[in-house]
Amino acid sequence: MNKPCQILVLNQIAANGLKRLPAERYTTGKDIAQPDAVLVRSADMHSMAIAPSVLAIGRAGAGTNNIPVKAMSARGVPVFNAPGANANAVKELVLTGMLLAARNVAPALRFVHGLDPAMADMDKAVEDGKKNYAGFELAGHTLGIVGLGKIGCLVADAAIKLGMNVLGYDPEITVDAAWSLPSQVKKAASVADVLKNSHFISLHVPLVEATKNLVNADNLKLVKAGTVLLNFSREGVVDEHAALASLAAKQLGWYVCDFPSPAINGHERVIALPHLGASTREAEENCAIMVADQLRDYLEHGNVANAVNFPNVAMPRESAYRVAIANSNVPNMLGQISTAMAKAGLNIHNMVNKSRGDMAYTLVDIDSPASDAALADIRGIAGVLAVRYLPHSGD
Repeated sequence: MNKPCQILVLNQIAANGLKRLPAERYTTGKDIAQPDAVLVRSADMHSMAIAPSVLAIGRAGAGTNNIPVKAMSARGVPVFNAPGANANAVKELVLTGMLLAARNVAPALRFVHGLDPAMADMDKAVEDGKKNYAGFELAGHTLGIVGLGKIGCLVADAAIKLGMNVLGYDPEITVDAAWSLPSQVKKAASVADVLKNSHFISLHVPLVEATKNLVNADNLKLVKAGTVLLNFSREGVVDEHAALASLAAKQLGWYVCDFPSPAINGHERVIALPHLGASTREAEENCAIMVADQLRDYLEHGNVANAVNFPNVAMPRESAYRVAIANSNVPNMLGQISTAMAKAGLNIHNMVNKSRGDMAYTLVDIDSPASDAALADIRGIAGVLAVRYLPHSGD
């Protein structure tokens, strides 16, 4: 990197995260017209004109619904996120939600708030009123968890320590998550299995086509009377009109979520929080540090970790000359890349190639500098989306 990399910052990013981008190599700011990369939290990038100069986007958080991921994939631009960096913050809020519901804290607070401080018999009013807000303890009840990633595993562990039984379902659980999952968690066969057999249900899945309205009018008929549904995942994972109908039918006891909306606000059996899931100093800092490190490793070395649209690819430097290639996942791409390099007289020292769905990504270390003409030949291969040349001084 001969000149400082220009990083457009769209939201307030924790200072300790930005410090991971050293000033001698990176310039960060909110008014950069031709950025090399973008750092974002919640800003909606769908309505933005994203400059052709952008090589990568880093989301200081987990969800990437505010980023046009498909359009970036077509340009060969990875979109990084920070999975798990805010997991402890979300776990603690899920526990808060369970306790708020189990102990009827929200209506109890409303009752106390409505008491007249000037009344002569406040003590009697408190004693007379408290019987309306008696709740139950978490211990001995069953928590059903849908989605056993980092957050789901932490929630499961905390619930077990509180004396709860835990039932978990995740058809796509990763090996790392499986290792992290407490052995006491019972495996559910389906979402329906979780809904039928739980007193609390906590959702921890991304919002994709397959999870839209994952909890809906049909499967809410399965829940036990008084069940508490907790959604600290994404708003669209629950059909909120179905949740309201279930509350009216006294199937659901509470709906606790992090997503206020006109439909649910003010309902006496809904606790809606203002997107507090990752809103802790620690979570914001963890996310910023994680995504800044990933962005820097990609910009300087081409390595990819935690991109939602690229495979994870990492290769230690064995040469000062590296080429990074993003391409459509089609046959004979490696052969064409190798042929183009051989034609240019470039000896391949080391190579790694991985794919993810329609996207493939290749890192190639070569023994000598690559000319502009050689790079142009690679860019000209049908299906190649982006080519970056990453010479490195070794500092």
